[in-house]
Amino acid sequence: MVKRSKRYQKALEAAPKTALSLADAVKALQALPKAGFDETVEMYFRLNVDPKQSTQMVRGTVRLPNGSGKTVRVIVFTENPEEALKAGADKAGFEDLIKEVTDGFLDFDVAISTTSAMKEVRKVARVLGPKGLMPNPKSGTVTDDIASAIAEVKAGRVEFKMDKTSNMSVIIGKRSFSEDKLAENAKVVLDSVVAARPEAVKGKFINSIAISATMSPSVKVALSEVAQ
Repeated sequence: MVKRSKRYQKALEAAPKTALSLADAVKALQALPKAGFDETVEMYFRLNVDPKQSTQMVRGTVRLPNGSGKTVRVIVFTENPEEALKAGADKAGFEDLIKEVTDGFLDFDVAISTTSAMKEVRKVARVLGPKGLMPNPKSGTVTDDIASAIAEVKAGRVEFKMDKTSNMSVIIGKRSFSEDKLAENAKVVLDSVVAARPEAVKGKFINSIAISATMSPSVKVALSEVAQ
């Protein structure tokens, strides 16, 4: 049994027991006792889809209007690393970078690749895939417009992808954000997830929604916030 801190127990007692509107859920979360660091706030979805069916996969990207509050480390696989570095990449390279990743280098948050480099980058799919770091055209990380891709990611573009249990979490900001900024980010995420509904899914798409911080209990969001 996990032993919770007194702060968490206090937060658990104060957390609402019923689902709230999105704005009220954010307000309730921000009123809970905070940890001694700037916690990340995430939105959680339990989806009514069959994860075994490829036609029901849910994934996409969303640009948070107020950013994620996270410093994003970006590497770029490209034959022209100098251009990528000038555009803001933290690290760039081609065969040398592929070898580094093969040898265990994973000190980054997002990997971007040019289309021509992908033939070689596929060699590290077994390393990057399980970590959710493999460049993918659907998430905008395989592109020849490297400068725009780096700018988007650094400015607060986040990726969402359903897991094998039909659950999904998406970063919406930090506890240091104002209620208005968190609520605005959350609304954009909610709209993006709804828009990513697979055509093969019939009936209800989302079973439940909640928000929580790194060290806090979750606060349920009313499904009436979603047109489904």
